[in-house]
Amino acid sequence: MRRAILALLACLAASAASAAAGGLAVMHGFADQSGMTLWAQTGRAARIVVEFHPETDPKAVQKVEATARADDDFVTQLRLAGLAPGTRYAYRILVDGRRERTGAFATQKLWQFREEPPDVALAFGSCAYLNDDYSRPGQPWGGDYGVFDAIAAARPDAMLWLGDNVYFREPEWTSLEGMSARYRAYRALPAAARLWTATSHLAVWDDHDYGPNDSDASFVGKGNAERAFRRYWPNPTFGLPGSGGIFGMVTLADVDLFLLDNRYFRHPNRYPETPAKAMFGPLQLEWLRQALVSSRATFKVVAAGGQFWNRANRFEAFHNFPAEQKALADWLLEQKIPGVLFLSGDRHLGGLWRIERPGTYPLHEFTSSPLTARAFANPPAEERDNPDLVPGTLVTQRNFGMVRVTGPRKERVLTLESYASDGSLIWQRRIAASELR
Repeated sequence: MRRAILALLACLAASAASAAAGGLAVMHGFADQSGMTLWAQTGRAARIVVEFHPETDPKAVQKVEATARADDDFVTQLRLAGLAPGTRYAYRILVDGRRERTGAFATQKLWQFREEPPDVALAFGSCAYLNDDYSRPGQPWGGDYGVFDAIAAARPDAMLWLGDNVYFREPEWTSLEGMSARYRAYRALPAAARLWTATSHLAVWDDHDYGPNDSDASFVGKGNAERAFRRYWPNPTFGLPGSGGIFGMVTLADVDLFLLDNRYFRHPNRYPETPAKAMFGPLQLEWLRQALVSSRATFKVVAAGGQFWNRANRFEAFHNFPAEQKALADWLLEQKIPGVLFLSGDRHLGGLWRIERPGTYPLHEFTSSPLTARAFANPPAEERDNPDLVPGTLVTQRNFGMVRVTGPRKERVLTLESYASDGSLIWQRRIAASELR
């Protein structure tokens, strides 16, 4: 077994080293109004220096530096701070004094109390499978890697990865080194190179980038999975102090994104049906309830790796935890918090579900899956005929989703779009903010 793991690590490391230009992989983390985290990975120990300046003022150069170390899988996360809002910056990265990469990014506008909120374009997707020597036997599971360029071409303000962002294989479940090697191969993938620096990136996980299939809180390797996730996804925050897990929240203009962790606190799917059985857990859901009440955003987007409300889902979903699901549904109904939308992945199909609620607006859940894994081409009749499914929105091919927010502050409009892996539009639906009150 040890020999097989070493062979796997060598294979993935060789792939990463050959694919990354100059041995350097780069990704843009989330950009707020005053800073951005630049993620970088080398193939060896090195001194990393980032020089950056407003594109309109090349002389106003600032500099940050860090050391890429083997203990961190040669990953650095460099915080470019003290930036001006609504400004485009150019940067260059030097590795041991040699220029390796140049690029550009923009900070968010400071619009509050000054002007109308800016437009928002959020891309999202899940289930990105890469074929290699450790793939499942038989027909290749992954394909259509051009979807990454299609997302980049859509020019989103951010890309939200909704779980199964990498697929750990059996030899990798047992070590941080194995998990890191899998991530490293994804970051060095030539087909995704443009996307990594085309926009900001955020992520949550699902089972395959957490551990074994359908894994839960009992997975003994979850500490390694969390370390690997935090190493490779520079989200602004992870959980609460001392809580563990990877849940958090970010803001894009007048949209708050609530990023949920559906694995770290999860009871097994086959756990007895007790009131305590949970997918998200009491700590995380209490945080979510408080954060939703506190939010003044026009739209409050709640995102997780698995589906929330699709009653025709035969597989892993919130309905496997009926007490927790009902408690959240009842609370949302009681509070009547405006502007809530759910995003999810996992299903290897996509669609928009509309769940009617007495006395208030319906809940909408937009699922996008898969990016490059095999699609669920022939879902059963109960899935196709689900009365909650918005007609014309079921997608049974590889796809990604877009959430757009436009219009003046008092007349904001949510536009939901599903795209094929070649970038062609599959369906589009518009929902006015006034319909979610």
